[in-house]
Amino acid sequence: MQKSSINSRFTAPTEWQPELFSASGIFSALAAVFPLAEQINFPSPELLTLWLHQHTRLQNWSFVDSTVLDADGRYYEDFIAQSQQIPMRLNNWHDLFGALIWCLFPKSKQQMNQLHMAQIQQFGSKERTRVRHKLTLLDECGVLLCIKPSQRFIVDLLRDHQWTHAFYQHQSLWDELKPIIFGHANYEMATRPFIGLTGKLWCIELPEQHQPLTGIKGYNFVDDLLVKQLVQAELLLDNQQLSPLPLLGVPGWYTQQDQAFYADTSYFRPKRQQTNSSKATEASAGNKA
Repeated sequence: MQKSSINSRFTAPTEWQPELFSASGIFSALAAVFPLAEQINFPSPELLTLWLHQHTRLQNWSFVDSTVLDADGRYYEDFIAQSQQIPMRLNNWHDLFGALIWCLFPKSKQQMNQLHMAQIQQFGSKERTRVRHKLTLLDECGVLLCIKPSQRFIVDLLRDHQWTHAFYQHQSLWDELKPIIFGHANYEMATRPFIGLTGKLWCIELPEQHQPLTGIKGYNFVDDLLVKQLVQAELLLDNQQLSPLPLLGVPGWYTQQDQAFYADTSYFRPKRQQTNSSKATEASAGNKA
């Protein structure tokens, strides 16, 4: 565990570390679907394409070396939309996890690409709109939490930064909640976890009678729910979505989760009180796409 400043520049390991996928914790969900612990090197674009075809209907899609994009000259989102090829840097943790998220959430990733393209066609690629900013936050840092009506109080606690209450006092409930990492930068930074590691919470509501699904069936189910949310601009721009979530506080994602850990306000920060002027500014920003 690095006692790193929150603002320090993160540097991922340069070497392949299959042992990350052999232990319980934040990477166990990936290890349950992909044979990552068995690999002796970073998975290649060809192997990742094989996994993409095994787990999704994107049979004409593929991962390619990012040098293909460099030589092509098209904008990243435009290249993906037109070629059905997803560029990735070789031997790179960030892009590896990005590829795995494509394998797990193909519909949502396609929808996000289409939303980016629609925004680019309307506003151009130089200025990032609020919609594209939200899409990027979800893509890089999103953590999906599927909740039933009876579990809604946990979301309220998290959004109110009642961290000890949400994580520590209701620790047993998280075995049922099973949050899902969507943002691939979360996985990358978890290769060298540090105090300050924070994702963005995205909530998906379930019917009370829902029975959890496991493995790829579970991912397919959540992918269907998420893509339905993404087409609703009001949900994407909802200021309650994408609230901060200290990743090391999620039960099971870190080892030293005692009460003293959650009392560290340098990481588990109390909610900042909004002034009338900041509320007015936020409301004004919400009217701009």
